[in-house]
Amino acid sequence: MFACAHAQAAEGIAITQAQIEASDEGYRLSARFAFELNHGLEDALLHGTYLYFTTEIELTRPRWYWFPDKAVSRRQTVGISYNAITRQYRVSQIGAEHSVQQSFSSLEDALFLIRRPNRWLIAPKGALEAGKQYEVSLRMVLDREYLSKPIQVNAFNNADWRLSSDLKTFSYKAE
Repeated sequence: MFACAHAQAAEGIAITQAQIEASDEGYRLSARFAFELNHGLEDALLHGTYLYFTTEIELTRPRWYWFPDKAVSRRQTVGISYNAITRQYRVSQIGAEHSVQQSFSSLEDALFLIRRPNRWLIAPKGALEAGKQYEVSLRMVLDREYLSKPIQVNAFNNADWRLSSDLKTFSYKAE
């Protein structure tokens, strides 16, 4: 287990595409992320460490007379694990209304689902005012809060476990 503690993060997570789409159910985030697990994180995964990636999104509306109005603030966490007996990777959504779990025979296929998540419903229809401009902030991080305690202690003190994206901001006019 302590061999996992020496995992090194890749260069980071890049947000290559992000947009809000209006749908019949509400507002959905369509995003794509680019990252690789380095040898250390991949080794930790193969030795039983679950890795969790959290995507955070916030939509705010600027106000001249006060702080910005926070219209939407959501988090979605996806975990990846490896089962040595079945030699399969499992990707599961944490805390989802409808639990989603999928198994893959390769790490690349499992990471593809994390890098290109399904269109995530971030707000129900009517949550945003039509015609109003919103500032969107988006980021993804390797979430160390979900790690087991022995690994978590080391991960918080080890810069190599700080895999995250820069905060991406863009404007969205609600439909």
